[in-house]
Amino acid sequence: MKLLKVSGILLLSSSLLFGCANTDKTSKQEGDKETKNTHSMALDGVTKEYREYAIGQIEEFVKATEAFTTAVKNGELDKAKALYGPARMYYERAEPIAEVFGDLDPKIDAREGEVSEAEWGGYHRIEKGLWIENTTKGYETFAEQLMKDVNLLRAKVDTVEVTPDLLITGAVDLLNEVSTSKVTGEEDRYSHTDLYDFAANVEGAEKIYQLLTPALKKKDEQVSKEIQARFDDVYGLLNQHKKGDGYKLYTELTKAQVKELSQAIDALAEPLSQIGIVTEAS
Repeated sequence: MKLLKVSGILLLSSSLLFGCANTDKTSKQEGDKETKNTHSMALDGVTKEYREYAIGQIEEFVKATEAFTTAVKNGELDKAKALYGPARMYYERAEPIAEVFGDLDPKIDAREGEVSEAEWGGYHRIEKGLWIENTTKGYETFAEQLMKDVNLLRAKVDTVEVTPDLLITGAVDLLNEVSTSKVTGEEDRYSHTDLYDFAANVEGAEKIYQLLTPALKKKDEQVSKEIQARFDDVYGLLNQHKKGDGYKLYTELTKAQVKELSQAIDALAEPLSQIGIVTEAS
């Protein structure tokens, strides 16, 4: 009987310990779940705010494109040239959203050689006419189609689901665009207005960073500070190439200045690629 009593005590003790362990585990799981839910809610607020920002940029893009295409159709060559670079900035800032529509992005933004000659239209097709042929004649139809495509983009953008992943990959992709096409001068190869696109891509990436900053600071304040410092470096260089309300032609930059910009973008891209940590639960 004594043995049974001891066994019973041991059994009871084990049950109590097991129960405590389960309670601790359940409490931890509930705590983790609560943390994840709070984290998720915070990111939901961020994605909503970015959605509003992107839609706002697309709406401004519609207005700017309307002014640009009207100038082309009216034969106002100098006005069309002046409007080209600034108009494209709205699109470049919101490109993570705009590129979701794989069928529309090439129609609006394809460069020569990226699509067939028969399919090639949009901003860069008109750019070639304005700067290489120095005329608007023959480009009225391209202007009309561009306006239709941009209006369709605005109509479709309301359907985009903005997720934290879209934001994070979008920020990094914007900088990758700068380093692969803007820095090389390939983007606006006829007008050489690449710095407008360059600056807009950086601004779009910074907007995403700013929205994620509160969450990022909680995870890694040092990375957050480094990213901001690198953004400041890039803007410091871009400001050196300001010309009136816009920027110098890319061909006016020296090889050393281009290299300096490229290195600054690379230095920013490295810590910015780490912002994915904010999607992880604390």
